Amino acid sequence: MIEKTVAELSAALAAGEISSVELTQAYLDRIKQYNQSLNAYITVCEEEAIAQARAADEARAKGENSPLLGIPLAQKDIFCTEGVTTTCGSRMLENFISPYDATVVERLNKAGAVMLGKTNMDEFAMGSSNETSYFGPVRNPWDVKRVPGGSSGGSASAVAADLCAIATGTDTGGSIRQPAAFCGITGFKPSYGRVSRWGMIAFASSLDQAGPIAKSAEDAALMMNVIAGLDEKDSTSIDRPVEDYAASLNDSLDGLRIGIPKQHFAEGLNAEVEQSIRDALAEYEKLGATITEIDLPNNHLSVSAYYVVAPAEASANLSRYDGVRYGYRCDNPADLEDMYKRTRSEGFGDEVKRRIMVGTYALSAGFYDAYYRKAQQIRRLIKQDFNEAFKQVDVIIGPTSPHTAFELGAKTDPVTMYLEDIYTIAVNLAGLPGISIPAAPAGGLPTGLHIVGNDFAEAKVLNVAHQLQRNTDWHKQKPAGLGQEA
Repeated sequence: MIEKTVAELSAALAAGEISSVELTQAYLDRIKQYNQSLNAYITVCEEEAIAQARAADEARAKGENSPLLGIPLAQKDIFCTEGVTTTCGSRMLENFISPYDATVVERLNKAGAVMLGKTNMDEFAMGSSNETSYFGPVRNPWDVKRVPGGSSGGSASAVAADLCAIATGTDTGGSIRQPAAFCGITGFKPSYGRVSRWGMIAFASSLDQAGPIAKSAEDAALMMNVIAGLDEKDSTSIDRPVEDYAASLNDSLDGLRIGIPKQHFAEGLNAEVEQSIRDALAEYEKLGATITEIDLPNNHLSVSAYYVVAPAEASANLSRYDGVRYGYRCDNPADLEDMYKRTRSEGFGDEVKRRIMVGTYALSAGFYDAYYRKAQQIRRLIKQDFNEAFKQVDVIIGPTSPHTAFELGAKTDPVTMYLEDIYTIAVNLAGLPGISIPAAPAGGLPTGLHIVGNDFAEAKVLNVAHQLQRNTDWHKQKPAGLGQEA
């Protein structure tokens, strides 16, 4: 039962084939069996989950029947959860217990979802492999010697290994989509402002966006129906009506105009991964789509621009962790300055400190115009490239990552690691919706197909993803050796 999608589980719960308590217990048992080897969860909330499941069963008995009612899910440990530790994968917040729920958590709780626990992540969402977590690296269920991608690698590993039915993630430069590609599942980043960031611990405020990590585009749509929408507590939240994202999933793709960026099929793309993407494009042609090559001339500048903008915003956001108000504090500081220095030196990991230093430098007097302002100007050019492209096409499709999951410890050079998100970063800079869904495996490992839509075209992106999943079985393939039954 636990290998089923949210849509299938919801139907089974509605039909009385299984109770939420039974389903939740099955996931908890599986977490006990496999989490030690995968390290996908930082915190497991067994008692709280059973209590939520019991309440969901009681609600169903009274006639309630919403799609997420009684569905066991995982929350990335970047979302504040009342009464539960919210660590952000850092020593700095190792013992922080939030006094409130993030809006995403609040809305999922209101929908009757069951929180199994909090998933591991790169520290403060800074990483592309889930190796920077203070709580140790997460492992890919397809091959435990390989990374699951980052920063939402814990959520991706948990969904792929059936340690939850669905999970939340956050995406600043590809951190939902790249782990989804590496783990053979579906990861959806909505348009900037579509989902509230309130209570989601900030990395880079103009780039961060929450979204679903799921087994199918249909499941992602069901979660989006719950978490999307205006939140008056978040000043960046968009006041725009929320569509029923599941309503248009089965719309025909006849006449769909697909653009493929020539920059994404150039040097650096693994040949087997490229073939997987082209096989998927051939499937779209069978469904009535037409394919056109497009030009995104400033795409090659996206990584450089991102690694000025994101660290600059991170240096400002992370200045609050100083040992005074909450979080880690060093032992026996000599004075205030010593407390600041030692708290931040001991509380943050190497990658976080690296990005704080880069960001502080980019914002400093004499360098602001040369670096931060210039990066923001490039960001505008990247957005204009997408605007021009969407005058010709309905969606843009390419690979999510240039290769499949690499081995733990294989990439030690920071710049090499930063290039992991070369196909996804521009979408965050432009604030657009994007989804990664499985294409045909390459070398026995998952590959990701990246679908990008215009501003607030979430329904179209989900429709295009769902139609491929209706006509192929790539998203149904499972890691060998984990066993699918509880």
